[in-house]
Amino acid sequence: MSSNETKETRHMKGVTLLKTISSTAAVLLTFAVSAPAQAPELGLLDGLQKGQWTLKPRGSAGEGQKVCLGDPKVLLQIRHREESCSRYVIQDTPGSIRVSYKCGGADHGVTTIRRESSQLVQIQSQGIKGNAPFSFSVEARRTGSC
Repeated sequence: MSSNETKETRHMKGVTLLKTISSTAAVLLTFAVSAPAQAPELGLLDGLQKGQWTLKPRGSAGEGQKVCLGDPKVLLQIRHREESCSRYVIQDTPGSIRVSYKCGGADHGVTTIRRESSQLVQIQSQGIKGNAPFSFSVEARRTGSC
């Protein structure tokens, strides 16, 4: 093999390698750019039955708080129910969801919802509301119609 053939072979291998790297990078970049733009499904919440739900602190024998559940996403930000907040889905599996949210200023929270059935979920939430920290665990159960 002559010196020219060796240079040409190395050049061709380099070009092929560059093409492979470029096409792989383009595919990975497409996934990286398109993934955040997709809206999260939140299928766990969509499967919950609408109606009146009672939220009771775990282990409590009290009445609990009544919530008319039209949009189940209100369960993600119970302490910030009336506020418009941006959300980031940390984890979304068939059995549980974990979401971080921010409501302007310093108000924010992280909520985990574990589904037991379409009428029963366990909710754990913590964050800041009005410069004060909060943390709670409740059982949310569908108790009737609104």
